[in-house]
Amino acid sequence: MRQRLPPLNPLRAFEATARHGTVVAAADELSVTASAVSHQVRVLESTLGVALFIRSRARVKLTPAGEALLQPVKTAFDMIATAVVKLDSPAIAGNLVVSAPMLFTSRWLARHIGDFLEQFPAVNLKLIPSNEDKEIYSSDVDLCIRYGEGRWRDRDMKLITHPVLFPVVSPALMNGPRTLRTVQDLANRTLFCEHAGSWTRWLAAASADKLGGLRILEIGIAHVGIEAAVRGQGVALGDSVSVRDDLDDGTLIRPFRVTVPAKHAYYWVCRNELMEAPLIAAFMSWVDEKLR
Repeated sequence: MRQRLPPLNPLRAFEATARHGTVVAAADELSVTASAVSHQVRVLESTLGVALFIRSRARVKLTPAGEALLQPVKTAFDMIATAVVKLDSPAIAGNLVVSAPMLFTSRWLARHIGDFLEQFPAVNLKLIPSNEDKEIYSSDVDLCIRYGEGRWRDRDMKLITHPVLFPVVSPALMNGPRTLRTVQDLANRTLFCEHAGSWTRWLAAASADKLGGLRILEIGIAHVGIEAAVRGQGVALGDSVSVRDDLDDGTLIRPFRVTVPAKHAYYWVCRNELMEAPLIAAFMSWVDEKLR
């Protein structure tokens, strides 16, 4: 006999809160109040008889029980979403041109796009790696993913996610003779980033802004810094979207728990008349569910 499952809404509140790290962000995604999300999480904790989060004023952290529950819940939601999408798949066909930032394209989209193509075999997809405004206003581009402030005139916009930043290193560097045990161990290491100000903000949050011997290498393209970290060349400041697969498969390791919000967020941007088009809606739904 199947055991009685917890109610769905508390599970959704738990998964969203765990993914975002804050009740406020989870409430924004679920279109409810923060107090409603907190209540649903408490209901789930009461139902299961365990604490799922360690709460603080700024962010929440999963307890061991929360860690054990998160992945099965996320997998279940992904499976449900995939099944729903497949119900509509036969009607989804045609040409789709999508533009997305190089970092998003190379470190996330390229690793998952096969799943979209398998679900929608009648879609002829073209990807343009770019974060420039010219594609936003090009009649040859159907949909854009953009990292920015969310201000593009005469275009429909929808928030995808606001990532957080944290250091990442390769297993070889982490487990080598000069392993990173404390933030102070960042001294005399090469710190890669797109813009030096991001490392400055993270170091301040980690109470290490006065640390001597810091060597910050500003590359201008975040993808290059992360790839350098993968190759054991130093420590990169990764974001929660672009390095999530590397963390899952062990290509990169996150040595410290401190995070800072990224300066900007990822958005869907397209012409007003296209946002609800079936083909575009299918691609947006697929990405949104994959990023849950």
